[in-house]
Amino acid sequence: QVQLVESGGGLVQAGGSLRLSCAASGRTFSSNTMGWFRQAPGNEREFVAAISWSGSSTRYADSVKGRFTISRDNAKNTVYLQMSSLKPGDTAVYYCAAAGLMATIMSPDYWGQGTQVTVSS
Repeated sequence: QVQLVESGGGLVQAGGSLRLSCAASGRTFSSNTMGWFRQAPGNEREFVAAISWSGSSTRYADSVKGRFTISRDNAKNTVYLQMSSLKPGDTAVYYCAAAGLMATIMSPDYWGQGTQVTVSS
């Protein structure tokens, strides 16, 4: 069992930066692929980024490549999403997720409760 708690969301102007954190509890954190998803009002939840258990492999949605960076600290049971050059279109609730493998991150086993990110123009 893994519990996920996101933090770091807020209101930022376009062009600004935010760093989201996801603190995980549970003994299996270091063996899980971790990911970030987001859901804007009226839209389906979409994939943003993922990182393998070791941190050696990452994956990004085309819409955030070059602007967002996912990382993890297994000693702290935490995964991060550094977001830069934010756009109003990045406004959404951001969710942390955990899966057993990178191949299954699109169907995570665990979800956090979400944190709101609002980018003003």
